[in-house]
Amino acid sequence: MALKRRYGKSVGDIIKIKSDFFEKNEDMLRLSAHQADALLMQPKRTQCKICHGPIGEAAGQEVLYESQRMRYFQCPVCGHVNAEYEDNEDFASRVYISDNYLANYSEEDRQKYDTRRDTIYIPKAWFLLEALEQDGMRKNDIKLLDDGAGSGYFVSAIRQLGVEQADGIEISEPQVQFANTMNGDDILTQVDAPDIASIIETAKVNVITFIGVLEHITNLDDILEAVKKNKNVKYIYFSVPMFSMSCVFEAAHQHCYNRHAGGTHTHLFTDSSIAYMARRIGFEEYATWKFGSDMMDLYRMICVSLDQNGNTGLREKFSEKFLPMIDELQEVVDRHEEASEIHMILKRKS
Repeated sequence: MALKRRYGKSVGDIIKIKSDFFEKNEDMLRLSAHQADALLMQPKRTQCKICHGPIGEAAGQEVLYESQRMRYFQCPVCGHVNAEYEDNEDFASRVYISDNYLANYSEEDRQKYDTRRDTIYIPKAWFLLEALEQDGMRKNDIKLLDDGAGSGYFVSAIRQLGVEQADGIEISEPQVQFANTMNGDDILTQVDAPDIASIIETAKVNVITFIGVLEHITNLDDILEAVKKNKNVKYIYFSVPMFSMSCVFEAAHQHCYNRHAGGTHTHLFTDSSIAYMARRIGFEEYATWKFGSDMMDLYRMICVSLDQNGNTGLREKFSEKFLPMIDELQEVVDRHEEASEIHMILKRKS
């Protein structure tokens, strides 16, 4: 039986950490445009990413919405929101390998690394530990593998909280080296993408985590099937972007960087598509934490737009008024199930 859903999280120092989204809007727009160019080169999607039902205009569907040259369709079977074009291996090679992905997602020194880990990832790790404890699993019993571990922030966080058997796998050698250097230990291992499914299928772990990863996986079916086959895995913990208020704000502000949909986020989850995915692999919702960045996205877009229009003074007054309200406003969005992000723990069915 699923635990009661949890909502809300203070933005705290996250605005400072994400300052590039405010200060480098034009640079981020150019990066996003390059990624959109790569996606527009691919074949049109004919099947839903999650349920494989027919999708797109060829299936007689209307466009759900359009933003930054990308058109999105909502699957009538599972509710998943799919971009018009496929996120295939060619797309991945252009946006993850050709681009300096590490430069976009790493920190320059240990202090910044620790700040990012403690601010963003320690709360995520606590959520997992508290939920597992309520299900009778102690820290010493946890054997965790983090797939798509990036620069190792989540593995570092969960280890900080006392889970000794926690490791990660990542395809980017520079990120693996960076993570291991920052942590003074080999917490991550570099693996090649074609090997990931077999690694997951045979891993001697009881918890698999995908923090901000599932939306980037081109062979999602293979990865989910590997988890399904590995009977050692009792829990899956993931975070994914949701079709949410942020999508509306982005579509309404086309001169602002789309943090949420677009770029490397070529499809968006819904509660129904997550439930479909879980049933398909024999898991069910156990614990959920919904907290989004919708209000921070709206705040950023208004600030950027005011600066673009020469209203910097008004932007400063707006910030003074809006920032004290931002957490309360976001929690309203979260409780109405409209948050831009979800953290969920799935448990294998008996």
